[in-house]
Amino acid sequence: MRVGLICPYSLSVPGGVQGQVLGLARALRGLGHEARVLAPCDGPPPDAGVTPLGKSIPTAVNGSMAPIAPDPSAQLRLIRALRDESFDVLNLHEPLVPGPNMTACLFKSSPLVGTFHAAGTIGAYTWGRPALRWVANRLDRRVVVSADAQQLAEHALGGQYDLLFNGIEIDRFAKATPWPSEHPAIFFIGRHEPRKGLAVLLEAMAELPPDVRLWVGGTGPDTDLLRTRHAGDPRIEWLGRISDDEKARRIRGASVFCAPSLGGESFGVVLLEGMAARTPTVVSDLPGYRNVARPDIDALLVPPGDAPALARALRTVLTNAGRADELVEAGALRAQHFSMDRLASCYVELFDEVIATS
Repeated sequence: MRVGLICPYSLSVPGGVQGQVLGLARALRGLGHEARVLAPCDGPPPDAGVTPLGKSIPTAVNGSMAPIAPDPSAQLRLIRALRDESFDVLNLHEPLVPGPNMTACLFKSSPLVGTFHAAGTIGAYTWGRPALRWVANRLDRRVVVSADAQQLAEHALGGQYDLLFNGIEIDRFAKATPWPSEHPAIFFIGRHEPRKGLAVLLEAMAELPPDVRLWVGGTGPDTDLLRTRHAGDPRIEWLGRISDDEKARRIRGASVFCAPSLGGESFGVVLLEGMAARTPTVVSDLPGYRNVARPDIDALLVPPGDAPALARALRTVLTNAGRADELVEAGALRAQHFSMDRLASCYVELFDEVIATS
């Protein structure tokens, strides 16, 4: 089977959707299928199986900045690639984001499966509803990654949806070489913007012991402000943008993996990465994260934005080895349920059904 996976976001920028698309493509190849990713790239393609569609334009979406490619040149590259590749099926991730996915819907040449990731409130789903419903009706099958994403899509677009989990490449994290550290370390990775909750974690650091270190991965609009505000704390190491390999090693080497997001998360892939790496995880108590983590079993969940509660949970994991081990064992088993290989098999069954009925 020849599968084309279209990602609307630049593969040069770390992100949940980008990671899912690349990981799913690798898993499909592992099952013996030809899978190619078509997406914007602002640098060299991160994988040999990628067709770059040009550079991206940062655009405000859902409380964040999305690196999308709505320009005509990207659409022409996509049309040319679709003509040359003759895919049996196309899997469009976030199919209603302006750019290549919408173009694939408009110039439909293969059966289309749309995967919806977003949850929460998206203004475009309200003011652009008639046009978006028309585009969505071009899809042959619709998939959502969580109940929250399904609620948003059903309300805005109508239609029927298959619920398939997000996946994780277990071995990528379970077999990573731990990053060395002489001190207990907390690891955060994500865009430095309000909804990711980094400011809350930095505030919580004031209540943690002096030997604890905080590794901060990623960048964003709040980086300079937060670095200035906490410049007097030598325990904080600002890593900037890091590679996927270093990310996996940092998660494996950390004493705690922390995701203090305030909202807007439809699925907790970052939690699964921590669990697969056998690192105890402390996260905000969000509906999207509860899709993955059972509270107090697989991870410690705390009220979003509550720095003292976050500090208490982090201290528990850092000082209570028995509790940390319980979280590690339960989390590792939980992560196995979300294997990318298992997800790829589910998609293959769905693709076969769509091809047979198109």
